[in-house]
Amino acid sequence: MRNLAIGGLLLIIAGCAGTGPEPANYAPQSGAESDLQTRARIHTELASGYFELGNYGVALQEAAEALKTAPDYAPALNVLGLVYMELRDDKAAESSFQRALRVSPLDSNSNNNYGRFLCLRKREQESIKYFLAALRNPLYQTPETSWVNAGVCARQSGDIKSADDYFQQALKVRPSQPQALYQLADMAFSRKNAPEAKVYLTRLLRDIEPTPETLWLALRVERALGDGEAETSLGFQLRKRFPDSREAGALIAGRYE
Repeated sequence: MRNLAIGGLLLIIAGCAGTGPEPANYAPQSGAESDLQTRARIHTELASGYFELGNYGVALQEAAEALKTAPDYAPALNVLGLVYMELRDDKAAESSFQRALRVSPLDSNSNNNYGRFLCLRKREQESIKYFLAALRNPLYQTPETSWVNAGVCARQSGDIKSADDYFQQALKVRPSQPQALYQLADMAFSRKNAPEAKVYLTRLLRDIEPTPETLWLALRVERALGDGEAETSLGFQLRKRFPDSREAGALIAGRYE
């Protein structure tokens, strides 16, 4: 089964949604991977795959098998934390992430996922230090993920300045990062700075397929700018492509706030 791809997935671009969880790095660190490590890695890959499919029971079984083989295998503990997080077993999730980080304190994926767990549980100030810890690893392959998550949690806590800084850092790493662009556009619109919001939205919609959220924000930005033609075009797209969305309902009802 292929390795879990959830590290590259984004949640729906809306409000304060951040990036999705990240899998551990399952690639052997050297050519001397032992048989036990190989077995633990394979079971962890299976656990990740089942997690991605939403089959949490089998994911737990595979992670448990990995830990029977190698009790301190940090990638398996990371996946275990993700599964328990989805099952709302917060005590077990937190314990799993903490065990993973005791074994491998510099593991960026475990730091990012634990930070995301804390943020989702409204423990934003705790969460941000784990996102920043993830970024201290020079081998981290997707640092923009943790910059975005830090930004989401800072914004969620009301620290708008830090949120802006974190999203800008994400764009330095990856100029087309969609969550950072959406968040910055939404923040600019909240400040009633429609021109700045449009700059970010133009960059965003150049690289992604529109969602109800991005179309709705773009429509309201054009409305604020007084471009009736653009507003009408965006409204047509929203109603045609996402007729059952909450945003289309708000448009039909004339609820622009």
